Amino acid sequence: MKLDLEPRKRIGLVAHDNKKQDLIEWARYNRRLLAMHDLVATGTTGLMLQRELDLPVICLQSGPLAATFRSAP
Repeated sequence: MKLDLEPRKRIGLVAHDNKKQDLIEWARYNRRLLAMHDLVATGTTGLMLQRELDLPVICLQSGPLAATFRSAP
């Protein structure tokens, strides 16, 4: 299946503690597509994604409400 994701998008990646590994595995699988976009994540998740994918990730403040407040338009 071919996805046309032009133009460049900003993608927010958020995972609760018990789902971080699932997100990392999904991101590894989709690395080629994710590399074409700007990635944003909260603290620990962002650092993990940067390390695992070797891609730049904008890291926002961590915390239970940070993703909700920061990702809102």
